[in-house]
Amino acid sequence: MDYNDENKQTGGQGPQRPRKSNSGLVKVGIVGLVAGLLGGGIAYGGASALNNNNNGDTSYKNGTTKVANVTVKSNSDATKAFSKVKGAVVSVVNMQKQSSSSDSEGLYGIFGGGSSSNSNGNNSDSSSSKSSLETASEGSGVVYKKSGNDAYIVTNNHVVSGSSALEIILSNGKKISGKLVGTDSTTDLAVIRVDAKYINTVAQFGDSTAIQAGQSVLAIGSPLGSQYATSVTEGIISAKKRTVPVEDESGNQTGDATVIQTDAAINPGNSGGALINLSGQVIGINSMKLASSSSGTSVEGIGFAIPSNEVVSIINQLITNGKVIRPALGVGLVDLSNVDSTSQKNTLKLPSSVTGGVVLVNIYNNSAAEKSGLKKYDVITEIDGTKVTSQADLRDVLYNHKIGDKVSVKYYRDGQQKTGTITLSESTSQLSSSSK
Repeated sequence: MDYNDENKQTGGQGPQRPRKSNSGLVKVGIVGLVAGLLGGGIAYGGASALNNNNNGDTSYKNGTTKVANVTVKSNSDATKAFSKVKGAVVSVVNMQKQSSSSDSEGLYGIFGGGSSSNSNGNNSDSSSSKSSLETASEGSGVVYKKSGNDAYIVTNNHVVSGSSALEIILSNGKKISGKLVGTDSTTDLAVIRVDAKYINTVAQFGDSTAIQAGQSVLAIGSPLGSQYATSVTEGIISAKKRTVPVEDESGNQTGDATVIQTDAAINPGNSGGALINLSGQVIGINSMKLASSSSGTSVEGIGFAIPSNEVVSIINQLITNGKVIRPALGVGLVDLSNVDSTSQKNTLKLPSSVTGGVVLVNIYNNSAAEKSGLKKYDVITEIDGTKVTSQADLRDVLYNHKIGDKVSVKYYRDGQQKTGTITLSESTSQLSSSSK
């Protein structure tokens, strides 16, 4: 992701987007085989245990045990919230062209495939194209809008990446075709358009800034694929805001994402599904989970979702423009909290009273930051009147602005606090660093 232009994480190792199977941060929806085998093993073991129990003493022929009448009504807030949203959560099937050597193999080869489309979601009626499609991966999505003849689904960019066609499986099992409206790899979001006549339920977004740690939440999606569609898990919000490094499909770190942390179970296939509060409002789009730490330690109960406020901002731009254009400073950043105390004192020359901010480690030529007079090792502590303690804070402010907006900035240079004004420019990822 190109957050805050060219953000670089230099202190310690955090979770990462997966390259394949060995990465700590797993894009749910990509790795399902191991989990599937594990589930099969558990089921097999359970069956064996039941069979062993049946081989016990059978001398008592006249058992009198009965099933009691149900006296508890399961009409909890969780079941009400789930019932409200479940019809809006769908499975998203990423279909891609097979290699020529396997075009005739599998169900799609036997039955002539399904509706196909190019990477822009345009349907094709070519029978040869149809017969060459197969399911590459499955994820989840959330229907959030109906407008005229169209309905719109939000999902993850990595769910639809590389697709030749998209098949949507509704909560009632009906399969329909979807067309890609736009994608944003920076936030890992995408929008799909479908025929509105098939859509009966539309989810509503809640305010993700109003959530609290410890608040109960539900995750809804298709873990391990559409076989387990509309599965629901329950947990809490573990943290309102976490900053995690993000990698592209080649394993290159592209920036940092600010996400909601939850312990609600998120598994492969849940990508693009809904994280909801107990009012039945979508407060996040499930995107990833932490499978292991940087030391290789196995991790459980750490999943991440893209906050709903950010989701709404991105999908509105995707529908309007087909892409997202972000303002940028044109800098490389590191959180002050990741800089050791010696460097803070001797290199940055910061007063002891300054405990939060972001350090400019690179200034790019012809960038907004360079034009405003910012230099390498300046420490930004406030922008546009908002206190900055991390890259996430800075990015949140920037993304509330447009290209050309002027914002005030407070920063420290050689121990002295200074103020200035920056005119925001477009993302400058291709600019060269001047290291001023």
